[in-house]
Amino acid sequence: MKSQAKKVCPTEALLTTPSLLWLLAFFAVPAGLVLLLAFRPADLHGGVGSGWSVAAIKAASDPAYLPIWWRTLWMSGVSTLLCLLVALPMGYHLARMPRRWQGIMVLLVVLPFLTNFLIRVFAWKSLLHPDGMVCRGLIAMGLMTEEQQLLYNAGAVVVVMFYVQLPFAILPLYAAAEKFDFGLLDAARDLGAGAARAFWEVFIPGVRGGLVAASLMVFISGVGQYVIPQIVGGVDTEMIGNKIAQRVFSDRNLPEASALSSMLLLGVLALMIANSLRRRLMAKEGPGV
Repeated sequence: MKSQAKKVCPTEALLTTPSLLWLLAFFAVPAGLVLLLAFRPADLHGGVGSGWSVAAIKAASDPAYLPIWWRTLWMSGVSTLLCLLVALPMGYHLARMPRRWQGIMVLLVVLPFLTNFLIRVFAWKSLLHPDGMVCRGLIAMGLMTEEQQLLYNAGAVVVVMFYVQLPFAILPLYAAAEKFDFGLLDAARDLGAGAARAFWEVFIPGVRGGLVAASLMVFISGVGQYVIPQIVGGVDTEMIGNKIAQRVFSDRNLPEASALSSMLLLGVLALMIANSLRRRLMAKEGPGV
């Protein structure tokens, strides 16, 4: 057994080396540079000054940013919740479809990825425009007036974020549901549980890993958005990504942009570490349950 383990370890290290080098070159090193840049002073000409300073950190910690952070969190949270509410039953039904239909339906789910991201967002802007078909239809049905509009508000941003990020929720839940033993649902019904109770108390705990993965993927994607609020949002829908872009392109204050980016990055890393610790704890408790 020991000799087999010694033969496997070098092979595993060789197979994982390209991935580790990729992550090191295109994630760890850029993230480290962003963190270091947050402790440099800003140059009056839009560059980075010499020496070290915490001025950018203090500026990024200004209480004026708190409403923007809160808006970023709640809009990302609402879009994540909407994605899960739709993706959960979709993953359930996809996994129960005949095998020949599953591939077709999954292809339809990922089909929007074949279209440019900006084109999809601008398409939604056209749909929600006062002269678009959605507004015209709602006005014709008497559900809204000419003075009301669907664009440039938080609702428009959440709807477009929901549309863009929905596949990130469907695919992990489908993968988890595909491994689920649906005979457990039949057993729960035989024991007297209704369809809704069996779904809530048997299926959802059974796909908990996919549910957590989908939540993290959608939420992390949401907190970093800045294109969607910029195109379909208004002045009151700025997210932290918009402020980072503003500091980079308009104000040319790279250290403060790096400080804001570092805060966002550390928050995302905290979520990932918490999820990793949760999985390890569950793995330890699993055999004893």
